[in-house]
Amino acid sequence: MKLLFLGDVFGKPGRMAVKRLVPRLITRHGVDLVVANAENAANGVGVNPETADELLACEVDLLTSGNHIWSKRDVVPYLEAKGSKLLRPANYPQGAPGRGHAVIETPDGRKLGVLNLEGRVFMKDLDDPFRAADRLVAELKSQGCTCILVDMHCDATSEKNAMGWYLDGRVSAVLGTHTHVQTADARVLSGGTAFITDVGMCGPWDSVIGVKKELVLERFLSQRPVQFEPAKRDVWLQGALVDIDDATGKARSIERVQERDEEQ
Repeated sequence: MKLLFLGDVFGKPGRMAVKRLVPRLITRHGVDLVVANAENAANGVGVNPETADELLACEVDLLTSGNHIWSKRDVVPYLEAKGSKLLRPANYPQGAPGRGHAVIETPDGRKLGVLNLEGRVFMKDLDDPFRAADRLVAELKSQGCTCILVDMHCDATSEKNAMGWYLDGRVSAVLGTHTHVQTADARVLSGGTAFITDVGMCGPWDSVIGVKKELVLERFLSQRPVQFEPAKRDVWLQGALVDIDDATGKARSIERVQERDEEQ
């Protein structure tokens, strides 16, 4: 199974990059399934039904998210709809709308379990993501998933790295999101789990992590609130390509994906 996982899709520039580049990457690499983190898809903060549907129409099979999932109120019914292809982090307290894990299938019926987690270091004090991983990885395996992807959405590199080692040998991949900066540590851990601290961002590089740089600089220099806007220039698609052994669920390889959208 070849899996393409895309980093945080940032605003319209990120969505356009997905639309233009994902079909090419599928053809070039023989990709079986595509999963994208969509938590910044709607104007750089949150995701709404329209932007989620737009991404799913671009040959993306499932969407994950993170701490900005609640930024758009109209996303709640979308999360709760039967068969929703948008996940929220699984370790929100009981009663939170939506679900944090799902099973998707290749056209020939091979299953991939997907688990969305959110970290707690420098972030909200959510339920323990490590214990949630124990429970939900076991549940996905009980549903016949040999191959399992974990989107670990958090600030601290140490927390992402710790989750990679914690789940090493139990899942196919632990891929980090949230910081919008792709790291250079993609590797297969000793137990057969593909890992990278952060897969990066699908969005504009002429920016500060997607936002117009002059607005971010104004906030840093003045220490006053500033309304952020997505930047538009020098747009790149970033993510990771993972090759998984269907029989064992172990990763054979992981490579970083970094493709410029020349049309923006």
